[in-house]
Amino acid sequence: MQWSMPHRVLQVVAGLIVLVAVSAFTMGVINAPQRGRMPGEKAAGAAGAAPIVATDATPLSQERIEGAPEPRELTPEEKEKAEAEKEARQEAAEAAKEAAATTPPGVVVSGAAQAPPTAPPPPEAPPAPSPDEAPH
Repeated sequence: MQWSMPHRVLQVVAGLIVLVAVSAFTMGVINAPQRGRMPGEKAAGAAGAAPIVATDATPLSQERIEGAPEPRELTPEEKEKAEAEKEARQEAAEAAKEAAATTPPGVVVSGAAQAPPTAPPPPEAPPAPSPDEAPH
């Protein structure tokens, strides 16, 4: 294989790469602690960093772990209230339908929903060109 650099330059570059790799490994071994520690175990000496104080952290609740709880049963009072609200909505909808049926189209009745006026029919398509006509 032909190299673009002289063989001696390649040897020097390879030697520098090996030297850097060996020195990095040696520094890692020298600076490693004498004895490792288990997770959660306190570091020996005062050289350790201060613990992080997270004021906005919240613990996991049972709801987040297990999912949302089942919906609870409604009390009789709550059922009556929901039924009354449903009936009131139905009556309002019926009143709006009656008002829309009695007013002429185009007149807006305040407080009642009106069906939109019918749209005009779509315009007819232009006639097709004759087969003898050149395309545009």
